[in-house]
Amino acid sequence: MNLTPAQRRSLTWAGIALAAILLLWLLAPVLTPFIVGAVLAYALHPAVERLVARRVPRLASVLLVEVVFIVAVLAVLLLIVPIISKELPLLREQIPLLADKLNRSVAPWLAQFGIHVSLDIAGIKAFVLKYLNANLEDGLATALSSARIGGSIVLAVIGNMVLVPVVLFYLLSDWPRLVERTQALIPPRMREQVVGFLDECDGVLGQYLRGQLLVMLILAAFYSIGLALFRFDLALPVGVFTGLAIFIPYLGFGLGLVLALLAGLLQFASWYGVIAVAVVFGIGQVVESLWLTPRLVGERIGMNPLMVIFALLAFGHLFGFVGVLIALPVSALIVVAVRRLQVAYLASPLYRG
Repeated sequence: MNLTPAQRRSLTWAGIALAAILLLWLLAPVLTPFIVGAVLAYALHPAVERLVARRVPRLASVLLVEVVFIVAVLAVLLLIVPIISKELPLLREQIPLLADKLNRSVAPWLAQFGIHVSLDIAGIKAFVLKYLNANLEDGLATALSSARIGGSIVLAVIGNMVLVPVVLFYLLSDWPRLVERTQALIPPRMREQVVGFLDECDGVLGQYLRGQLLVMLILAAFYSIGLALFRFDLALPVGVFTGLAIFIPYLGFGLGLVLALLAGLLQFASWYGVIAVAVVFGIGQVVESLWLTPRLVGERIGMNPLMVIFALLAFGHLFGFVGVLIALPVSALIVVAVRRLQVAYLASPLYRG
């Protein structure tokens, strides 16, 4: 079969793309910290470039931006500390009382339907005293025992925590040279079109990042104010953590919901806390899913709400946690590609007949 030069080039590029996808699939476990580092480098490099434009040395700019980013991440994680420090003593006191109240109120109601349930209050108290009164030495011993059992997992997590900042530093330091080398690999006859495509993608991704940041700030304020109106003592840390953790779809909201439910149950020891959390988080989830993310993120990258939801579910199913993180950015690139294909199709003889 004789192929035209254009067909040979198309097959060659298709083969290269297939080989790259196969290589990425085979090396997926190893590439995770590098992918995370690359995503962070892309998001943070504009800040580095602004500092460099103000005549700050590049190395100092990179160090400053990375340190500020790490401190910000640690600050978000440390929001959990006041929650845990306040809730653990309450857990020791309230869990047996809640179990006893549940036993006295729910058990008779279930008995009307022939369901006989009785909680072992003494066993629950013993469990609480055993695990929530454990001292630091016992906790360290348990952690070390778990580390021996799942040593490879622990080492992988620690390795990624160390490797991601290193990857981020080198990528930010060499970003202009990396861009130049990448562009130099593009065949000259295709360079103008490819660079134009990448510039358009960069604009769309910038819109995505700005929209996502705006969503996080709005939700952090909403959850904090909403829980405060219901007189939650931990309204500010729980609300801010939940709003900022929304950047990780589903998981961030789930963690915030669990923390809020614990705070409500332990502070009020009644259904009031559960109902308050249900109202605040229910309204927040509806507003975020149906208005904030579609309007501030989806519309900015040219995706309607159904496309946003489908992208999150599809990428999460195919690539797991990393897939959820990259779902909307990659979808933004696909949207740009589809736009260009649509323009080419409308201008082609295939459409015009």
